[in-house]
Amino acid sequence: MEVKLDLSYLENMSGGDKVLMKEMIEIFKEQVPEFVTEMKLSLENKDWKSLASVAHKAKSSIAIIGLNDLTEELKKFENNVIKANEISSFKSFISLFEETCNHAIIQLEMIFL
Repeated sequence: MEVKLDLSYLENMSGGDKVLMKEMIEIFKEQVPEFVTEMKLSLENKDWKSLASVAHKAKSSIAIIGLNDLTEELKKFENNVIKANEISSFKSFISLFEETCNHAIIQLEMIFL
């Protein structure tokens, strides 16, 4: 699975500083498992408020890395969670989120080695 990364926002935000870009990527790598764990736990507990909150927090991290398609999907997901719409799709979205982020991390590591 190849994901589409748009690193222009990260480059602009860091002023092209490769060290700062690497630091931001490291933060992203640390956050992804936390986001996934929180999402899964919130879903298991049917805690929609918490699930929406995690999705909202994740959007900025995803946007910084340039996963624009996933950012848009997260917006839709957050809105569905807030409205408790399409609850049956939540589990599959969380899996997609995790898989997409993990593939993005692999690509980012290849770019910034």
